[in-house]
Parts: sequence; C-alpha cells; structure tokens
Amino acid sequence: MLITVLKSKLHRVKVTDANLNYVGSITIDENWMDAAGIIEGEQVHVVDVTNGSRLITYAIKGERGSKCICLNGAAARLVSVGDTAIIMCYAQMTPEEARSFKPTVVIP
Repeated sequence: MLITVLKSKLHRVKVTDANLNYVGSITIDENWMDAAGIIEGEQVHVVDVTNGSRLITYAIKGERGSKCICLNGAAARLVSVGDTAIIMCYAQMTPEEARSFKPTVVIP
C-alpha cells in the first residue's frame, strides 16, 4: 500500500502576478523550485492564506532570482497580487518510507 505525504512546500510566499490570459499553471522562481525540489510540470496544491482559496495546478519555471509567484489561467481568479500563499507538493510512498521521510520546507 502507498500513502500520500507532504514532499515539500514553499511556505508563505507572496503572489507577484496573476495572468488570466494564459494557459493554466503557476509560475515559480526557478531558485525556489530547486530549493523545494519541485520539478517543472509537477502537480502542486496552492493555498491562499489571505482569502482561503485552494487550488491544484502544475508548476512551470519562472525566471531564476525573480521571486516570481504568478497564478495563470483560471487560477488567476482565485488570488490577488500581494496575497500570501503556501505551495505544497506530495509524494506517494510506503508507510515504512513515510515514517522516516522528512519533507523539505522552504521559507523564502
């Protein structure tokens, strides 16, 4: 049996842009993706701490060092620039693996 556990998260990042006229996803500064172990195309869960909205999308690389967090497409309707968000990734593993696994938490 496999269980789903938190793999990594970017904790309390600021939303820098929301682009409604884009095919859906979230653009994340590549430095932050590397730090959290998020790969391009990976499914991510986004929680807007400011307004409580939650969504699932996939990550795309943003300009390295830009501190960019941009919600694209329909997700842009769920956030506002300046909102605080948490971006989380999950992994499936056996319960035995999960007991010793430690997620990566990045606080920019």
